[in-house]
Amino acid sequence: MLPVIALVGRPNVGKSTLFNRLTRSRDALVADLPGLTRDRKYGEGRLGNCDYIVIDTGGISGDEDGIDQRMAEQSLQAIDEANIVLFLVDGRAGLNPADEMIANHLRRQEKECWLVVNKTDGIDPDVAMADFYALGIGQPVPIAASHGRNVTMLMDEVLAPFIVEEDEEAEGEQEHDDSIRIAIVGRPNVGKSTLVNRMLGEDRVVVYDQAGTTRDSIYIPYERDGQDYTLIDTAGVRRRKNIKEAVEKFSIVKTLQAIKDANVVVSVIDAREGVTEQDLSMLGFVIDSGRALVVTLNKWDGMTAEDREHVKTQVERRLEFAGFARFHFISALHGTGVGNLYDSINEAYDCAMAKWSTNQLTKLLEDVVADHQPPAVNNRRIKLRYAHQGGSNPPIIVVHGNQTNALPGSYKRYLENRFIKYLKIKGTPIRFEFRTSDNPFAGKKNTLTPRQLAKKERSRQHVKDLKHRAKKKARGK
Repeated sequence: MLPVIALVGRPNVGKSTLFNRLTRSRDALVADLPGLTRDRKYGEGRLGNCDYIVIDTGGISGDEDGIDQRMAEQSLQAIDEANIVLFLVDGRAGLNPADEMIANHLRRQEKECWLVVNKTDGIDPDVAMADFYALGIGQPVPIAASHGRNVTMLMDEVLAPFIVEEDEEAEGEQEHDDSIRIAIVGRPNVGKSTLVNRMLGEDRVVVYDQAGTTRDSIYIPYERDGQDYTLIDTAGVRRRKNIKEAVEKFSIVKTLQAIKDANVVVSVIDAREGVTEQDLSMLGFVIDSGRALVVTLNKWDGMTAEDREHVKTQVERRLEFAGFARFHFISALHGTGVGNLYDSINEAYDCAMAKWSTNQLTKLLEDVVADHQPPAVNNRRIKLRYAHQGGSNPPIIVVHGNQTNALPGSYKRYLENRFIKYLKIKGTPIRFEFRTSDNPFAGKKNTLTPRQLAKKERSRQHVKDLKHRAKKKARGK
């Protein structure tokens, strides 16, 4: 069983910095800004032969209100889930009433707890730890998470019982990650986090009626009907001109990275506001990234029949370029239509990861070309000889022939539409790569043998004699 370690403490004590240090990643956003982390963020780490799971949490101050209260609830849930709690305090700021409140709560939980005094770089550790003995949680451990000082020593002590257990077990085999990664993307406040909680069946991420609630991309693994999934809740993406804070810029970078990391992207659009330019821009990025796509129009409940008909007409007109995707009209808040998303997600994933033989694709190419020949270029017919698969997610079809660089865009779209139809591809874009076969004699000079030169000279002389006779005969007449 993997140990689960929760990082808790007041805002801005260095929990996300320590999370990145323990997972050897940059998954958690880090900035000199209190309250940056809002949802529980899970990561995996390894020390020696011992694997562990780390949970990064939002800060707890004790006087939360509004969205801060939801953040605190997420932190308390992380404490319940964990085997070990690392209680971080700020060695530079000293003891704070919020630290005492958290310490009292941890004592009631009867969890294995370690008091970690962070930000002790450049100061005397003994002086920094002096105030925190009053918390009564044991011997404080001084570290500097930003520089990694004493972090390895701390984890050696924390994981000592689990390392013993790992040594007694046989060497574990690496498991292959076959989960379907689903990224939930869209503009701010369209219901992405509500949809994530509805799909998981629990209040896993913070939901609040305020744009920009989610700041980081949260990866959530789970299982449904025997299939492993990983849901990725992302920050909302606004128009570039409206982005002023540096934190929001990093949040958007995380969202774009999550799209490229996903197998299937679920685009959430607010049905009451209709399809906006930002929705079109986001969908364009998803398609350019080659990811399978499912489009959902959220907040469908409570709309009049006239408004619904107007939205459907708008979707047909403005989202024609994403016609390969399945469209769903849902209510994440009430759960209407959410269960049907999995059929489309699984279908899109299967099509994105499908495999076809070279023989099958070549026969299909021959049939398609027989129905409609490519145009001639410089009085030479373009010949498409054979096709094979070049990759998955998205499916890539590589077509070999001659003069393929002169193939017009209309014919490429014809090939794409025919392949999508006959291969029954739904939910994912398909890409074609055209390669022209090299001429083996290009750049080579043909050197004639003496015998060939003599024959060429005789032919030239014969032609000259025929012309001379023809002229002489014409003068005689």
